[in-house]
Amino acid sequence: MQVRRRPLSEAQRARNRLQSKIRAKVEHPFHIMKRVLGFTHVRYRGLAKNTHRVQVTCALANLFLVRKQLLKPALAME
Repeated sequence: MQVRRRPLSEAQRARNRLQSKIRAKVEHPFHIMKRVLGFTHVRYRGLAKNTHRVQVTCALANLFLVRKQLLKPALAME
């Protein structure tokens, strides 16, 4: 980690803000996969099985992220 001895310029601050926006969008699904779905370790079960497990976990994480939008029409019908 680099130690900063002077304040960041406005251009550097703008670049950091842009990077943090992207990082937040990318890291949120990994939080869901690790904390909610428990995908913290990969077992040594073979490449095909691990690939399948990652793909299913990603699909479930995507469903988890959009669950409110998916349930909204069902709740409106009641």
